[in-house]
Amino acid sequence: MTDATDARVIAQYEAFPYPERDPRDEAKRLVLGSPSDLREVDHWVFGAARPASQPFRALFAGGGTGDGTIMLAAQAAAAGRAVDITWLDRSPASEAIVRARAEARGLTNVRFVRASLLDLPTLGLETFDYIDCVGVLHHLPDPPEGLAALVSVLAPGGGIGLMLYAPLGRTGVYPMQDALRLLAPDSEPAKDRLDIARRVVRGLPETNLLARNALITDHTKGGDAGLFDLLLHSRDRLYSVRQCVALLATAGLELTAWMEPRRYDPTLYLNDAKVRARIAGLDAIAQAELAELIAGNMGVHILYAHRAGEAPPMPQPASDRVPVMRHPDPQAVARTVATGGKLDVTMDAYRFTLPLPRLAGAILQRVDGRRTLDQIAADIPVARARFDAEFAELWAALNPLNRLLLAPQP
Repeated sequence: MTDATDARVIAQYEAFPYPERDPRDEAKRLVLGSPSDLREVDHWVFGAARPASQPFRALFAGGGTGDGTIMLAAQAAAAGRAVDITWLDRSPASEAIVRARAEARGLTNVRFVRASLLDLPTLGLETFDYIDCVGVLHHLPDPPEGLAALVSVLAPGGGIGLMLYAPLGRTGVYPMQDALRLLAPDSEPAKDRLDIARRVVRGLPETNLLARNALITDHTKGGDAGLFDLLLHSRDRLYSVRQCVALLATAGLELTAWMEPRRYDPTLYLNDAKVRARIAGLDAIAQAELAELIAGNMGVHILYAHRAGEAPPMPQPASDRVPVMRHPDPQAVARTVATGGKLDVTMDAYRFTLPLPRLAGAILQRVDGRRTLDQIAADIPVARARFDAEFAELWAALNPLNRLLLAPQP
């Protein structure tokens, strides 16, 4: 389904491909994030049960300028993994950018399809083992229709990674959208609307809700594309925890995991014993809903989902399994832990200190994505029972933070 507003959305992304990216920057850094990091897909989507030698197919639906596409393609190429990636979007301008980014990295594992994700049921593409759809469904005229289109090409047992806007962390955005509809209506040229929006943003009083929301920076750091997407967009929707779960259900999907799971645990924010006793009486979705309401800082919800009944068991450490750190510099984390026996964590301005077992530094220094737990244990001169107990403690701390995962079998 499309409508007049959808036409304006199409025009927006053609004029301002989002996010703003320069292919020349590929020589400087790889943009990382969730969902769709290869280690995350292996762990949360495939349950670390799909062998690394087994090819899989991935679709980036509404792939935009290609952050997720390039990340997964580059990671797969570096690991020598056979991952066939399809980028799909209806924007020629975005396609030009993501093609240039892929060419800058010499990536040959991406194909490009210019079409709407709503056309997926009729495009004749193969099914996909993993589908990424980030920041797209909430802009559609009918998000359940879009999600159903994704599920129509999802292979049995496959998983989906989604990002949807969340209400509390975006405090201040929607009053500003309303204000700019008065001052810079969409009947005016885009350049004039941008000019007015920038002038308004520069002059906001300190009492303004957006000015007070340090979590939102697209209008100040995201260039023209970021400002337009945040404050001049023709349509976006917000999804609470419970609304995310309800949206999944419309397409026969169930939540597999929030990213990061720990931030959806209300005991992270509430320490009172009597309150925690009441939390324990809530089901998993109610606990996640409570965490969202108490934390107040979630601007997006990132999640993995499978068809009902198809999610693999969440992988657990075993002697022959290979742990892997999901961090661009795992050795830096290991050094930090080794000097203090703790890890300082920040999640959207919420800061907390995570106590870790005494062997944490020694263990993490040896987590290289190649050694099994048996091999790591053999290299640390302590009794195996102590190693196992401390690794279990370390796993319980870092896995819900999406920091420590399991690699697939070869």
